[in-house]
Amino acid sequence: MAHILHIDSSPRGERSFSRKFSGEFITAWKNAHPADKVTYRDIGHNTIPHVDEPWIAAAFTPPDTHTPELAKAIELSNTLVDEFFAADRYVFGVPMYNFNVPSTFKAYIDQIVRIGRTVAVTEQGGFKGLVEGKKMLIITARGGDFSPGSFAAPYNYQEPYLSAIFGFLGITDITYINVENLSGGDEVRQQSFAKAHEAIAQAVAGW
Repeated sequence: MAHILHIDSSPRGERSFSRKFSGEFITAWKNAHPADKVTYRDIGHNTIPHVDEPWIAAAFTPPDTHTPELAKAIELSNTLVDEFFAADRYVFGVPMYNFNVPSTFKAYIDQIVRIGRTVAVTEQGGFKGLVEGKKMLIITARGGDFSPGSFAAPYNYQEPYLSAIFGFLGITDITYINVENLSGGDEVRQQSFAKAHEAIAQAVAGW
């Protein structure tokens, strides 16, 4: 039985395509694997706070030295990290904003990337991700065509960043379903939808 952490990060509701397709995948997956557990977190509508000075002080001092204020500052981060470890698979809906992830998702990443919790410092002074043996599916929604070889491909910082940061945590088995060209008109959009539906079906069958 798999435990999936499903996160949506778009501030949009029904108009969100990343939500639409991440939800489509989860529905299809649950139909195929009814015994699996899904934990859902909506950080587009219930935003995660950005890291601040008390958070930094708490993250880089031993927990047994925390004042009540520092313990409170790091409490949500601890919850998010525990939730992240509890899952063995991840499904994230992430729209592209200004060639990268929205600030809602970046705030989440900053809360879970923590030395001593999700990343260790090695004796050689390097880093080792502590979140290993997990699978991740990221469904992106993009107004333009950022596929390899396209005019906009050099501006795609979203996919390289996500691969780098989750690889830093130890997650290297990452599948992307990129719903592109959503601002290209109805015909182009429908073509993108058809490709996304097919990719989701394939992912459900083989993920």
